[in-house]
Amino acid sequence: MTSILRSPQALQLTLALIKPDAVAHPLILEAVHQQILSNKFLIVRTRELQWKLEDCRRFYREHEGRFFYQRLVEFMTSGPIRAYILAHKDAIQLWRTLMGPTRVFRARYIAPDSIRGSLGLTDTRNTTHGSDSVVSASREIAAFFPDFSEQRWYEEEEPQLRCGPVHYSPEEGIHCAAETGGHKQPNKT
Repeated sequence: MTSILRSPQALQLTLALIKPDAVAHPLILEAVHQQILSNKFLIVRTRELQWKLEDCRRFYREHEGRFFYQRLVEFMTSGPIRAYILAHKDAIQLWRTLMGPTRVFRARYIAPDSIRGSLGLTDTRNTTHGSDSVVSASREIAAFFPDFSEQRWYEEEEPQLRCGPVHYSPEEGIHCAAETGGHKQPNKT
């Protein structure tokens, strides 16, 4: 993987997944989406998909052999999921804090207002997934958005989004750099 040169104040990217338990319930899906927007994340890309079994196994291969692996893979392929590329000054840590602890029981006591604390059902059906590091974010973004060029985004879109003004397009579900008389659309790659 090539290194991407960024300015020190550059926005950070993370992958956020909304799991089948939340996507199946429109009010929960909308509540999570609104939390993303109200916490000032920029939505760079989004897509809804039905995850293929082989892609899901590859994504979670680090957990293969663990007691929860099969249950996790079956659940994550049981219905549609929504994937986001989110940008923020400290996107990875902010998204992980907003999600709350992985274990729902713990989330309810430690972070009851977190997404998992308020909406999670079980440790598997815990509503969301988020990258845990810059390296993981790059790998995970590439898995869900294979046509997205992180390097090109940092060169072309990131400076415009960071310096603003920014417009959220509800029709497209993404943020765009605003221009006088309209908004500029990001490259779709």
